[in-house]
Amino acid sequence: MSDVTLSAGVRQNLLSLQKTADMMSATQNRLATGKKVTSALDNPTNFFTSQNLNSRANELSNLLDGISNATKTLEAADNGIKGITKLVESAQSTARQALQDGGAGSGTVIESSSSISTNGLTPAAGESIQDQAKRQTLSNLGFAAGDTIELQATDTTTGSVSTISITVGTTQKADGSGAVATVQDAVDVINASGVASAEVTDAGKLKLSGSDTDTLNLTVTDTGGDASTATTQATSLAASLGFGTNSSVDLSDPADGDYVDAGETAVTFTDGATAGAADSLSITAQANPAANSTSRQKLVSQFNDIMGQIDKLAADSSFNGTNLIDSSSSKLTVAFNEKRDAASKSELTVSGKDLTSSGLGISQVTSLSDAEANATLDDLSAALGTLREASSTFGSNLNTVTIRQDFTKDLINTLQTGADNLVLADTNEEGANLLALQTRQSLSTTALSLSSQADQAVLRLL
Repeated sequence: MSDVTLSAGVRQNLLSLQKTADMMSATQNRLATGKKVTSALDNPTNFFTSQNLNSRANELSNLLDGISNATKTLEAADNGIKGITKLVESAQSTARQALQDGGAGSGTVIESSSSISTNGLTPAAGESIQDQAKRQTLSNLGFAAGDTIELQATDTTTGSVSTISITVGTTQKADGSGAVATVQDAVDVINASGVASAEVTDAGKLKLSGSDTDTLNLTVTDTGGDASTATTQATSLAASLGFGTNSSVDLSDPADGDYVDAGETAVTFTDGATAGAADSLSITAQANPAANSTSRQKLVSQFNDIMGQIDKLAADSSFNGTNLIDSSSSKLTVAFNEKRDAASKSELTVSGKDLTSSGLGISQVTSLSDAEANATLDDLSAALGTLREASSTFGSNLNTVTIRQDFTKDLINTLQTGADNLVLADTNEEGANLLALQTRQSLSTTALSLSSQADQAVLRLL
């Protein structure tokens, strides 16, 4: 081309046409790739900034999988808690059924048939019959120094015998502040002994209770007797405590009159042979263990099966190998950003909880006697509180993870949009540019043609 001499007009039009062609090539490339910056040569600032933004967006996208797994792990734990809660409620129902069974396993009880006498007592305003019975003095009831109230409990499973004897005028109160003087003092001494439990009921009756395996014997002795040899149970000293009409209970069918079978009660009054000889009333209530109840034993089996299901359900509440409710040592860590240094990283650590039967503080039962059933119901109630607390904790963690998951998705979108804005071409603008360049190219071609015609004018002189 250096051997060809072009006129200034032709050369100028040729250069213009070449520039237009280069611009059209660049515009067509932008339309083809959709990007206005494809390399650092186009715009180094935009190119590298876009790369950084896309790199962070990709790292956060990778974290989304972990966040999603964490969400499902917490959901699995929450589903497990809901299932365990239902099982605990079912166990509560089983324990309550045992309490409704009555009979065997309900505990051994000696209770006065009538309320404690309030003779000689001045009632206080608004005082109930129970309050009056509690503060009634033994002297008002006819007790004198040396008279005794003795309670004996025999454990039928071990044969061990425990006894508490209250001697009027001698035995000290439970707090040691003086001799027993009132019904409440006597009740306190019995309770402090651990032989059995004693109480004055709302109806003002004296009630003595032992476990279902205990045989109880209550003996009230009027050591000085009275002036009559014709004293009866109804007129005895024990009658003032409400035991004047208590009678023996025979549960045998047909009745055998021995009053020594499980759950039976024998009432024996012994009048002194002579005036002034000791009179005594003895009441023996036979033990009736829960083992004697077929229905309770079935409930024991049912209850223990539920305990096993609680453990199995807890073990099955895992997701992707992580279980948050079968061990307090389990842990779930969720990363929310791409940083790894302690100062900059953002993560949530969820500590696991032991929600198995042992972790909840509930264990298998042996008899579901009234005493065991009541203690078990207390444990089950506490377990439900633990489950509600765990559910609240995991629910809060799940809410946090879900919020961060949504935030991460929005942030990824923002980063990708920002990166695209730096390098993507405006196809509408580039299309308009291409159309204008095509028009310019056409005009440049026409101008070049005209310039060439001017150069050819010299041929007319030949």
